[in-house]
Parts: sequence; structure tokens; C-alpha cells
Amino acid sequence: MTSTATSTPSAETGLDHLEIQGVKKVFGDNTAIERLDLNVRKGEFLSLLGPSGCGKTTLLRMIAGFETPTDGAILLAGKDIVSLPPHRRPVNTVFQSYLLFPHMNIADNIAYGLKQAKVPKPEIAQRVRDALALVQMEDFAGRKPEQLSGGQQQRIALARALVNRPQVLLLDEPMSALDRKLREEMQLELKRLHTKLDTTFVFVTHDQDEALAMSDRIVVMYDGVIQQIGSGEDIYANPHNGFVAGFIGKQNFISAEVASTDSTTATLRTANAVLTAPTLTLKPATAAGEPRNLEVGDRVRAAIRPERMHVAPAGESSGEANTARGSVISYSFLGDVIQYMIVVGDNDEILARVPAAGREPISAGTEVELSWNADAVAVYDREPSAVASLLEGGA
Repeated sequence: MTSTATSTPSAETGLDHLEIQGVKKVFGDNTAIERLDLNVRKGEFLSLLGPSGCGKTTLLRMIAGFETPTDGAILLAGKDIVSLPPHRRPVNTVFQSYLLFPHMNIADNIAYGLKQAKVPKPEIAQRVRDALALVQMEDFAGRKPEQLSGGQQQRIALARALVNRPQVLLLDEPMSALDRKLREEMQLELKRLHTKLDTTFVFVTHDQDEALAMSDRIVVMYDGVIQQIGSGEDIYANPHNGFVAGFIGKQNFISAEVASTDSTTATLRTANAVLTAPTLTLKPATAAGEPRNLEVGDRVRAAIRPERMHVAPAGESSGEANTARGSVISYSFLGDVIQYMIVVGDNDEILARVPAAGREPISAGTEVELSWNADAVAVYDREPSAVASLLEGGA
């Protein structure tokens, strides 16, 4: 399998800064990274997103110099850096564990790399002050790491990486140990830092919400292959394949068979309903496949986002193209939306999300009518069992 994904430089984001050219990584009999190409623009916030084992951390470690590609080149500002050891690359990494020296105070932790590089003492002192100010931790210079919270330690780890003025900052799931509220605060902090600095950020995460919240572009990976590259909005609205459709956001996948097609639409028959889809294209399960024309008799998976569903008491028609009768299993109040789990027929469980404002939740056991427009339906090839299991397990 080969994945090629290049970007066109723009006036807004600058020229391609970091170039991954035909990089492949093999560990023994296991191919962790298929041959891939990726260009990162100067000053961009790029996220590598995918499930555990997809190759995103291996790719990051090759950029950092902790792993050597089996094949291919890694260029930074036009120069191949594959042969350079980590300490000679203009790159710094913030890890999941912050690796602060427990016997040093915060100022000395931040200054460590500068001292190793024999930067003059007056310059070290000023750069440490600047780094502490950047992460809003000026009053903590004399404390030890054990005296800081997890979020504060993360800020110091960022300051220690940024004080060296790297051309590229690599972040390997640095917020995985934080609770949800603190993660959201640190997402805002990272975006603030990125906006203020002229530094390229490459961020590894398995958390789709995190990637969507912070990234200029997202690289979705699976099985060592790039599945799609684009803005969060584009990937969410226009997934290229079934894996991306299921991994980014919630998705209802319904097994179906193509009953008929005309010049613009396809009619799909499921176990419990007949659907209309405004497409004649069958999208592949993963990047290994290719889109093709739908044919009568194709066994497919129809996909509908929960927020595209409307829910009403049985008998209240919305006039939309697709409808199905079901029963509420449960509902959850999520603040801005009410989320329903609804069973249709004997076996289709559908997730629906409707705005909460001005609505009373429909109680469990109530018969309801689900409806959605035809343009809410996308059609994908049946996933290989490993992919289907992963997406169903993460739903």
C-alpha cells in the first residue's frame, strides 16, 4: 500500500517546511509505516491522528531522530536530516511523560538544554525568563517539579522545549494524563502559544476532539498509511473512506443493499427501511481501495451522522426523504444537545442528536419517527473485519 499526500503552499501558511519523502519503517517482520509522503507548512499546526498502533508516534520519532527510516528522506528547510542525531536537529519533543528533572528547580530544568549548548549565562537567564513568561509561569522558577500540578508540569515541559527555539515542536500526546477540564484548558494554551510563535507544531493524538479543536490540518492514519489529510471541517464533512467516516465524529453505519439507481440517486434496502442516497459513488473502506460506481446488488454500509437525524413522536412527519419508525432505548442530556439511542426494527440501533434548547426529552420506551434528508447519507464499501471491529468498538 502506498499513501501520497502533498500540500500546496499558500500565502497564509508559508512554504513547505518539513518534507517527508517516501518514508518507510520496518521493525523485523512488521511494517509500521508504509511508504508515505507528507509536506508540513512553515508555522502550521498539524495533527497526526489515529488509533493506537497506526504509526503516528513512529513517524514522529523518525522526525525527532529517535528512529531511523528504513527508506526515504526527511527534509527540514530543504536539508535532509535523517543522518543527524536528535540533539543536532532544530527540533524539540514534548512527551507524554514530561521528563522533568526532579532534583532541579523549574528554572534549571528549562535552562538545561541551553547549558548543554554552552549558551552564555546572561542569555540563558533572559531566555528562561522569556520562556516562563510565554507559558505564564513566571512565579514558579524556584519550585521543584513535585510542587506543581500536572497542568503546570506540562507548561514547564513546553517552556523547556520552546526555550531552545526549535524550528519544529513535536508533541507526543502530551495531554493524555490530564483530566478532561485541564485538557481543554491546555488545548487553549497550546493554540495561544502557536498563534504567538512562528514555530511549526506537529501533534500526535488519538483523540479526535483534540485534533479538531487545535489543528490547521489533520493527518488521519491507520495501519501505517495516511487515510486522509485536510482541515477538520473538510475531513468531518467529506471523509474519503469508511475508516475516516467512522473515526472522526460519531456515525451511524447501517448495512444495506443497493436496490436501484437512476441518474442522480441510489435506493438502498436495509433490514428495516428503504433509504434514498444522493450518490452513485461507492467510497472505499480504507485508503487501500478506490471509489467506484454503485451497482444494483452491491452490499454496502450507509452512513448518517447523528446530528443529521430528526426525532419526533410517532406520526409527526417531517417531510424529509428518509424515515424510519423506532423506539427510544435511552436518552442523555449533553448540555447543548439531547442524545437518543433508538432501536429500529429488531436490530438497528441508531444514535441521534437534536438541539436541547426548548425541547423536553422524549422518554425511554416512546415510539418515535426518525427522519433525515437524502443528502445526509453517504455510501461506503463494507469494511474489512478488523476495521469494522475498531470503529464499532470506538463508537
